[in-house]
Amino acid sequence: MLLNNLYHVESLSELYGAVQSSGLLPDSKTFVDAIPAYPPADILTAYRQEKDRSGFDLKTFVDLHFRLPETPDNGYESAQKPIREHLDALWDVLSRNPDEATGGTLIPLPNPYIVPGGRFREIYYWDSYFTMLGLRVSGRIDLMQNMVDNFAYLIEHLGFIPNGNRTYYLGRSQPPFFAMMVQLLAVEYGGIGTLVKYFPQMEREYAFWMEGTEQLDYQAPAHRRVVLMPDGTVLNRYWDDLDTPRPEAFREDVELAQKAGGDPHIVWRHLRAAAESGWDFSSRWLRNENDLSSIQTTNLIPVDLNCLLYYVELTLAEAARSIDLDITDVYTEKAALRLQAMLDYCRDPDSGFFYDYNHQTAQRSDRETLAAVFPLFFGLVNGPQSEQLALGLERFLHAGGVATTLLRSGQQWDAPNGWAPLQWMAYKGLYSYGHTDLAERIRHNWLNINEKTYQETGKMMEKYNVMDAGLSAGGGEYPNQDGFGWTNGVYLDLVTTKDTS
Repeated sequence: MLLNNLYHVESLSELYGAVQSSGLLPDSKTFVDAIPAYPPADILTAYRQEKDRSGFDLKTFVDLHFRLPETPDNGYESAQKPIREHLDALWDVLSRNPDEATGGTLIPLPNPYIVPGGRFREIYYWDSYFTMLGLRVSGRIDLMQNMVDNFAYLIEHLGFIPNGNRTYYLGRSQPPFFAMMVQLLAVEYGGIGTLVKYFPQMEREYAFWMEGTEQLDYQAPAHRRVVLMPDGTVLNRYWDDLDTPRPEAFREDVELAQKAGGDPHIVWRHLRAAAESGWDFSSRWLRNENDLSSIQTTNLIPVDLNCLLYYVELTLAEAARSIDLDITDVYTEKAALRLQAMLDYCRDPDSGFFYDYNHQTAQRSDRETLAAVFPLFFGLVNGPQSEQLALGLERFLHAGGVATTLLRSGQQWDAPNGWAPLQWMAYKGLYSYGHTDLAERIRHNWLNINEKTYQETGKMMEKYNVMDAGLSAGGGEYPNQDGFGWTNGVYLDLVTTKDTS
């Protein structure tokens, strides 16, 4: 069984808290990625025996009892190669072989996979879809297949796909792109047969997101990731099954909860839910746009999540129809109900823009974000409605692409930063409705900032400052990372589209 004998860093109890609170390691993720040199119970016993002795040094103890992970400094640099040659070769640098149990927090996977790079030493769920776009361009269909099989494996053994293959991510998932991965693979491997092959895993993942739907009522309208709306439909929210500090950001979470006051577990749940969204962090989740301690993620019905689940429902209906299952109409009806609810609750009828919906206040959020590209990408609107959306999205465009929001909060998923997956979805969504001028400007500007930064540094970055190409992207809990899986994938897909258009 996959979960047997996995190591949870929290089992080190007071040693875990002492290391993470001490500032000994500047990045909280370092210690939770470390591999114990001895059985954890023995390490904890040794710590309890030694910690109060004269001359005890925590750093020396950690160095003796753990193997700390390495983060490459120059492993991703180009050696002056043309960008396409660099990216094709980089897949092998970012590739990891099937895992063996190491005694650390890594959850072993049976097939090779791609990591994003830098401090991100494991697979990440929604990153992987955009990485796969580039693997397809590079002809690495083998790695695409392996990554889909790894995610199917996680669904089979865990019932869902965690944020990443670490034990400290087991409380949450990430935006559900598995059905899109399967569809991407289907293009390479015979269409509907691929959907049929992975139908059980797609259906089981959908059940994870919808768990508890049957027990909802107006006295208890929310449970885990499902929320009963006033009209009786069910929409989804981001969640985490744990309400403790994130191990990979322990010190930051403890300090933030102290600042917020009140029940710290509520703050920690909201922080973890925002991590499930992939947008960690953004003013879209905050009551006060400049105050992270005002986070309220689980109060919101996110536009992007519900668009993705609408697509999952349509994909399940398509697969069920091909194998003549009598649940085809069930999924078709679920998709239709979700579509109407999205239009009713998330779309502003005056501006035509889409917003997250606060189910606690029964009002749409006033935060304008690039989550509004998801209704375009997934075809939720008609032609005139798409024109309203395009008009709204044009305000996000800058010299380096589209900014994630219109607000400068200091969080990394806000202005002035732009991120590869949202550039790609904005381009594809706008183009599909015929808004080709705006779509092309987004693609052109994004490719330019990627290429400019690459020429200057030899690197592809996790995110970019799209408002001022002379400044690096910032914000967040860690420095801007290079590598970088999804940036590479989106660049290859968009530049190839450019070359063939």
